Amino acid sequence: MFRRSIITGYFEPQLLGLDFLRSDVRHPSITDGGLMQSGLLHVFFDVDTGADYPDGDEWVIVEYLLPLDASLPDSLKGTDHFTTISAGSKTYWHHRELVRFKYGKSKKLSESLVFIESKYKELHGMLEPLELS
Repeated sequence: MFRRSIITGYFEPQLLGLDFLRSDVRHPSITDGGLMQSGLLHVFFDVDTGADYPDGDEWVIVEYLLPLDASLPDSLKGTDHFTTISAGSKTYWHHRELVRFKYGKSKKLSESLVFIESKYKELHGMLEPLELS
């Protein structure tokens, strides 16, 4: 519950203020809605993974999803960039990052926000020249 509150009370409003929009794309395994700056890449927060860990209220998995059935060059495949996720007969490309927004009693929300946005821009910049549709 704490992670979801941090996401809805801080990360989502801040990202919306940075020209992100609510996404109408459904993630294959995350039930909550996502955000996007373009239709090419969407951001989702996975609040379920690690919720049962002792420090689970200090971090969240941020997932960047390419919602297109596209072929990526080998240079963008792998854990540093994009891996696949399957849902039924569809395969999506995604990138996951563990984002720690709290260290003990010290909150690092603004640093985490900067990281989430900069990672989005980095990944989007890799995809944009491919002219995927």
